[in-house]
Formats: sequence, structure tokens, C-alpha cells
Amino acid sequence: MTKQLRPAVTVFAALTLICGVLYPLAVTGIGSAAFPGQANGSMVEVNGKAIGSTLIGQAFTSPHYFWGRPSATAPMPNNAAGSGGANQGPTNPALIDAVKGRIDALHAADPANTAAIPIDLVTASASGLDPEISIAGARYQAVRIAAARKISLEQVQALIDQHQQHQWFGFFGESRVNVLALNLALDRAKPFVKG
Repeated sequence: MTKQLRPAVTVFAALTLICGVLYPLAVTGIGSAAFPGQANGSMVEVNGKAIGSTLIGQAFTSPHYFWGRPSATAPMPNNAAGSGGANQGPTNPALIDAVKGRIDALHAADPANTAAIPIDLVTASASGLDPEISIAGARYQAVRIAAARKISLEQVQALIDQHQQHQWFGFFGESRVNVLALNLALDRAKPFVKG
């Protein structure tokens, strides 16, 4: 029995050390050295303080900022610990009511805007953490933001163009813009002061 047990324990201990300690340390070290921002969560810092990640959406509600995609995570929006969608079908009354409420909120924030509302501004993504919106979603909000910040519409549209992320390899995905990056650019261009 001891003859069989000793090699099994030795192999178990060696594989635990290699796979459970050495390999994760090596991968973490290489990742941190080669891609420090990504390995540490793609955090965005302003004045030395982390304010968010480029990978996780945030719930902006002020008319002075671009609003991101709605989030259906529980117990709060954009909860990275509870990633997931609402799992409601297109005929579910709860989904229909949620979309109507989001449409009403967009109309209330910008009553003069009669343009068609892009779908990504009223429906949550499967993860509930989407940090980006479509270019159409950003352009839909541009007039509201220009008026709220008292800057020209052309300035807001130029910021959208500057922060546009194109399709991967020219055909994968859709052109989009990161909401946090765009809102930070807005604050650099024309700081919003509450009051």
C-alpha cells in the first residue's frame, strides 16, 4: 500500500505546486509586465483615484453626460459581481414596461428630440455590464449634452468621432464608443460644475 501511496502523493504535490502555484504566478507576472493596464482591470484613474474601468459600464443619469446601455444586473445596475441579463423575452410585459420607462426617461431628458431612439439605449445587454454604446446612441444624445453644457453641437460630435472605436479588422462587430472615456473627454473639454 505504501508503495502505491507515496508516488501518488508525490505526483499530487508536484502537480499542485506546478499547476496551482508556479503556473498562475508566471502567467500573472507575464501579464502584469506585458499588459499592466489590462492585467489590473483596465482601471481609469483621475487625479490618482480610480473612478471606473473601461470594461464595465456605469450608470450616468445626469443630462450633462452620455448615458450608457441599461443594465439588468441585480441588486443594482452594472454590478460586476452579478453579471447577467434579465432573460425576458420580447413578449414579456416586464421587458415591455422597462423599455417604455427607458424611452420615457430619454424623452423627459430631451423633449425636443424627435429622432428614433437607438435600440441599445433602451435594452440591456446579456452581461448587463456593457461599457459602450453605438455611434447612433451617442449621436442621439449629442444635442441634449451640448445644450446642458452650453457648448456647440459640433464640439460634442467631434468628441464622439475622436473616441469612436471601429469594427475589428474592418468587419467584426459594430463601431462604438466607450461611455466613460467619452464622458471624461467631455469634462476635459468643458468641465461640468454642479450648482
